[in-house]
Amino acid sequence: MKIKKTFTGCCITAFLAVCGLFLAGNLFAGGGKQSGGGAKTYIIATDTTFPPFEFQDSSSNYVGIDIELLAAIAANQGFAYELKPLGFSAAVAALESGQADGVIAGMSITEDRQKKYDFSAPYYDSGVVMAVKADNNGINGYADLKGKRVAVKTGTEGASFAESIKDTYGFTLVYFDESPFMYEEVKTGNSAACFEDYPVMGYGISQGNGLKMVTGMEKGSSYGFAVLKGKNGELLAAFNNGLTNTKTNGVYQKIIDKYIAEN
Repeated sequence: MKIKKTFTGCCITAFLAVCGLFLAGNLFAGGGKQSGGGAKTYIIATDTTFPPFEFQDSSSNYVGIDIELLAAIAANQGFAYELKPLGFSAAVAALESGQADGVIAGMSITEDRQKKYDFSAPYYDSGVVMAVKADNNGINGYADLKGKRVAVKTGTEGASFAESIKDTYGFTLVYFDESPFMYEEVKTGNSAACFEDYPVMGYGISQGNGLKMVTGMEKGSSYGFAVLKGKNGELLAAFNNGLTNTKTNGVYQKIIDKYIAEN
C-alpha cells in the first residue's frame, strides 16, 4: 500500500529515532542478541502514543494492552526482550532494516503487509470510526466532509479506510505520525474530522481528548505481532504459543478488561 506522507516535526523525530538505532547497531543482531547467560534477548519495537495499546503513564512508564500482553507472553515462554518505543512508522522501519526483531504496535494484519511480514495469530479484532470535535454538530457522516480536510495517522487502518472513500465523498487528507497531533488538528479546526481505530478513539474520549465519534464502526483488520518475512520464526512461534496460553489461563482477558470496558 502506497502511503502519502507530510513531513512534520513528528516525522523528523521518527527519523532520528531510527538513526539512533543504527548508531547503536552493536546492540542488534538478527534473531535477537545474546545475553551474558547465553539466552536471546529480542528487540521489540512499538508505537509511542496509541492508547490503550501503548502509551506513557504519569511516571513516564510505557503501559497498555500491547505492553502488558508482550510481558505476559515473554514470561510464559521464557524469552527476554528489550522494548523500543519509536513511533509506528519508525518501528516498522526498524523491523525492515533489521534493527528490530519484532513489532507490536496495534498493527493491522493486511494483505499488503503480509507480503513483507509474518504475523502472529490475531490478538485483537478492531474497526475504524470517524471522530470530530466534541462540540461540532455540523458533521454527522461522511457526506458532510465534502470539500473539507481530514486528518489520519500514517500507515494505519484508519488512513487506508479514509483513502478508500475520499474520492467518493470529496475530501482531502493530511497525514500525521502520532495520534495526539492528529487529534489536535481536529480540535483546532484545521481539519474537520479524523479516522481512528475504535478502541483507541473510545479510550481517548473516555480520557477527555475533546473529540466524539459520529459514525459506527467500519470493520477493520485484526491486530497482530509482526516479524520480517522469513525471519525470527522462533520468536513468532513463542508469541503464538504464549498468546494461546494467556487466553487459556485468563491473563489475556484481564489485560483487555483493564483497558477496554465492555459496553
